[in-house]
Amino acid sequence: MKFSEQDIGHTQDQWNGQSKVNGSLLKTGGKTMKCKDVMTKNPKSASSSASAQQAAQLMKQENIGILPVIDEKTQKLAGVVTDRDLCLGVIASGKNPSEAKLSEFMSKNPFTCNPEDDLQKAEQYMKQHHVGRIPVVDQNGTCIGIISQADIAIKGAQPQAFYETFREVAKRSTRAAA
Repeated sequence: MKFSEQDIGHTQDQWNGQSKVNGSLLKTGGKTMKCKDVMTKNPKSASSSASAQQAAQLMKQENIGILPVIDEKTQKLAGVVTDRDLCLGVIASGKNPSEAKLSEFMSKNPFTCNPEDDLQKAEQYMKQHHVGRIPVVDQNGTCIGIISQADIAIKGAQPQAFYETFREVAKRSTRAAA
């Protein structure tokens, strides 16, 4: 099985009565937001033996920029592949997209969050490491969601807090272009 059949989609939760916590996160009903509150649930995924071409086609079809890569034996998260990884790890390296396997160029052992982690953990990691998306795994290591900057902007952060996170993540792009 190359790709999961799970749907990808954002929850439609609307957060009312929001206020800043720790300078960036929100409370809803007096509780600090958790990763599970904003993550995109049941993301599309690919096996580590899938080709770069298959991954690119799925990303295009679903309009997504990241795929969790699943170990075929354990069914646990093995890594992630982004649209940038496809460009730099395959195309710019002169590899054949139909032959290059995700296991060859995926980002292995990515930083992850658990569904019950405070959203601040994901937000701080994005700022410090200039990443725009983080997988969410359950206690078994199964990828059950993705947190993106858009998820935080739409469902979690105040505009100023989101801007600060976005600015820090964007520094990677600015440095790469220089």
